Amino acid sequence: MAESAKVKKYLAYWFQLGKKIIIPSRNTVILPSKILNGHGYASEFEECWQLVTNENIGDCYLEGTSQTIQQLLSSKWDITECARCNMPVPMIDVGVQSSSCVCNDMDNWPNNELPSPRQPINNQDNLKRISESLKHKKNKQK
Repeated sequence: MAESAKVKKYLAYWFQLGKKIIIPSRNTVILPSKILNGHGYASEFEECWQLVTNENIGDCYLEGTSQTIQQLLSSKWDITECARCNMPVPMIDVGVQSSSCVCNDMDNWPNNELPSPRQPINNQDNLKRISESLKHKKNKQK
């Protein structure tokens, strides 16, 4: 089953590469301009997430895919890494899948010269790990 956090990460990564969410019931296409904010997701991304996970909105899907967000949140799907570009992609858990990676229609991806999309980073946790590592090394030298 694709966990909510995995689907959220999937959307965040693809938004960073310019993929949009399509909401046919509202005849709308959405691409948050700000996805990350420090150690969390930006409020614009969170608002988009709330919208696309609202069952009353109807079907929403990522540009270039046919699976709806509601389908991805069901027990039939999981989010794994694309063998071609290492980006998160939906994979069917049960049955046969006919679609390919979301990167299939992106001529310029994968591009190892650009920074890869990422999750939010908690700088405090990283600094704490570095501090603990330095303390450990210092104590070892005594």
